[in-house]
Amino acid sequence: MPTHSLSRDEAAERARLIAVDSYTVTLDLREAEDPASTSFPTTTAVEFRAEPGSETFADFLGESVVRVELNGRLLDEAVVYDGARIRLTGLAAQNRLEVTGLARYSRSGEGLHRFVDPADGRTYLYTQCEPADARRYFANFEQPDLKATFAFTVLAPSSWVVSANGEATAQAEPIPGDPAAGRWDFAPTPPMPTYLAAVLAGPYHRAEASWTGTTRDGEPVTLPLAAFCRASLAEHFDAERIFDLTRRGLDFYHSVFSPAYPWGKYEQAFVPEYNLGAMENPGLVTFTEHYVFTSRAAESQYEGRANTLMHEMAHMWFGDMVTMRWWDDLWLKESFAEYMGTLAVDRATDFSTSWVNFANRRKAWAYLQDQLPTTHPIVADIPNLEAAEQNFDGITYAKGASVLKQLVAYVGEDAFLAAAREYFATHAYGNTTLADLLDALERASGRPMREWAAAWLQTAGLPVLETIVETASGRDAGTEGAHDGARLTRVAVRQIAVDPVTGKPAPRPHVLRVGLYSRTTGAAGGASLIERTHQIEVDIRADAPDGVTELRSLAGLPVPDLLLVNDDDLTYAKVRLDRRSEDTVRESLGSLADPLARALAWTALWHATRDGETPAADYVRAVERFGAGESTIGVQLTVIDNARTGIERYTHGEGRPELRATYLAAVARELHAAEPGSDQQLAWARALAKGSRYGGGQLDLVRGLVDGTETLGGLAVDQDLRWSLWQALAAQGRAAVAELDAELKRDRTAKGSVGHAVAVAAQPDPKAKQAAWHALIEGDALSNDLVGATVEGFMLGLEALRHPFIERYFAMLTRVWEERSQEIATRLVGGLFPGDSTLAWDQTPAQNPVLERTDQWLAENTSAPAALRRIVIEERDHLHRALVAQARSREG
Repeated sequence: MPTHSLSRDEAAERARLIAVDSYTVTLDLREAEDPASTSFPTTTAVEFRAEPGSETFADFLGESVVRVELNGRLLDEAVVYDGARIRLTGLAAQNRLEVTGLARYSRSGEGLHRFVDPADGRTYLYTQCEPADARRYFANFEQPDLKATFAFTVLAPSSWVVSANGEATAQAEPIPGDPAAGRWDFAPTPPMPTYLAAVLAGPYHRAEASWTGTTRDGEPVTLPLAAFCRASLAEHFDAERIFDLTRRGLDFYHSVFSPAYPWGKYEQAFVPEYNLGAMENPGLVTFTEHYVFTSRAAESQYEGRANTLMHEMAHMWFGDMVTMRWWDDLWLKESFAEYMGTLAVDRATDFSTSWVNFANRRKAWAYLQDQLPTTHPIVADIPNLEAAEQNFDGITYAKGASVLKQLVAYVGEDAFLAAAREYFATHAYGNTTLADLLDALERASGRPMREWAAAWLQTAGLPVLETIVETASGRDAGTEGAHDGARLTRVAVRQIAVDPVTGKPAPRPHVLRVGLYSRTTGAAGGASLIERTHQIEVDIRADAPDGVTELRSLAGLPVPDLLLVNDDDLTYAKVRLDRRSEDTVRESLGSLADPLARALAWTALWHATRDGETPAADYVRAVERFGAGESTIGVQLTVIDNARTGIERYTHGEGRPELRATYLAAVARELHAAEPGSDQQLAWARALAKGSRYGGGQLDLVRGLVDGTETLGGLAVDQDLRWSLWQALAAQGRAAVAELDAELKRDRTAKGSVGHAVAVAAQPDPKAKQAAWHALIEGDALSNDLVGATVEGFMLGLEALRHPFIERYFAMLTRVWEERSQEIATRLVGGLFPGDSTLAWDQTPAQNPVLERTDQWLAENTSAPAALRRIVIEERDHLHRALVAQARSREG
């Protein structure tokens, strides 16, 4: 079936011809509990204006269209509907379109998703539409700049809980002749785009509360609050904690934004098999139910949930009230929500490491994405919807937020927030582009913004800032004997910035801080710390001669142990440490007192590893030495994950077994030494399970923790950890299928089904790999979550087990892209790429057969869909980077 990926030009032409006023949508979900019922009736009535005599089309990706009426005349659905678009001709100035059809229940998380809870057999429904999947459950004009009001009516089993964007007009009404069903009507919303249309239906557990606060103008405002989860998760649902965060967020945003929250109610639903972290549907925000913690969760997980909650709340203004005109400006909502969400957690909650985790975790995503050959400017070129779906990436989210943090340093927070308020007031319920925001920023700050925007938003690539340090002796500050009482004679910062898309220089202005850190004497025999002794703020000009900015105010100061460019993490750049600073980090990272400085130091070490500048073993040893002392649990979890990646991807094959064994022995030691019940203990337990998937000599300990023959005080071997341990045993041939089935029988939950699917596919057996491949590629019975789990398990075990599938992988690419939804196809194409290929001892990276085969496919498939090619190109780059790092690790 065609999907007709709407192009930017088509969208612009349709927006020129029509303006949409309202949608009234009726969904008949009464048969949803019947597994044989694969579709449901849907009726849409659209009121819209048009250029008289013009023609256009509406969108609907459904099973069928059974009735189309335009302005009172019936159209022949067989003629006007092609499976994706409904052709409309002879439009009047005022129009009413009514479309009745059958829409499909989704198992991919796109459109109206249906999930049957394995715990109790109950059926749950929810919608997910971004960027263009509302057309999967009702007919509409699917583009962000055709905003309208939405009024939903839902027919469903009367025992269900039903909600939508708008406020319910009354309790569910009985349906004459159908005593088991009810009718829910929801009031029209303010104008919003189609991708935000949301419906929730099923036997959900519902908690209720309210928030009362004041606007910036001092006016009182009260909102009803609700939170939903599946009934089988209700005992784990910490709704009061969620409501507390919600109230704090509403207090914060009303203190900095205006106008007030306009969507009437604030409901939050935690739903199964969700493809995203969350979605900002006004009045009915949806979240992955992974945020309902059924097992022991670390503080960083609670902070991550708070960050997502605040991110989505920021969207109520950035994105929902004011929406980008087209997906080129996706950053106008996502970058702002990413930045504001982190700021809100920092300002409005009790979590204290929001910006530390942003620097170490979220920016790592941006750094990775920005070094791929497919990188793009924050303001991207999005020719069609297929490209839009690929653009929800580390550039749009994390780099955009990083650049906004730099913008706040550039114009000041007061000016930034004043510009936001003007932007909302001027464009409420409308659509905008970059120029509209720049106008508001210029008026609020008094600074010209076009040049700044051109440098930061309209170019691509990761700038590099390297430090030039000279001392009184005239030698590099890292040279032996150059310090010990020596003083700085020159400090400068050199910016190296090239736009990889154009190949042209792209220097950027930076407002940043430079910190000097030195070791202090410990009190009364205590351990000495490396602490900040001096800090300056610096303007790095884009037009600095030769890219070099002199920091003259530092001349004459004592040579520090660590000179940290981008102290406090105000800008977006890869920082290269001078020699002495790098030595300090490698030898004394654990002594660095400031958590944010420490996070930046960890990032510098990881850059050196990924770039092949230092062997991966150096990073792994740093984690062995300093990982246990890392007090920020989010950073600790990140560096532990990086160590595993360093071993399994960035170390040459011959060196992996010894490095893995040494590292996992250290993990086991730290697990036994950790404080009982602490987040650190949990972190090391997870590291043991994840790392032991590849071997490493700790499988007896893993087995003991599963069997209960090995116990550690305070460590709960609960649902999540048990499955992770089972997956390690399964991948190493130490768990029989009967044992995995018995574990699933004890854990009849959604997480249990996913954990079991990973473990079964992980078995080091050709038949298991063949069965997984067949289920993924030849069958279509797996839901989105089970596809992801089966892919994950398939990619575990000996690399040789997957060699027979390499040619099959390249042969299936175009077919999978054509036949599956983009969500499922993306999981298959990216997840099954043979990126774990190992560099042979006598090979150069360019001689790797998987790399060569990938290049062959790309050369032979130049006309393949751009989104498909993008995934393959990115996976090729990840593999090439790994092979280069392996070659570096082989050199020692």
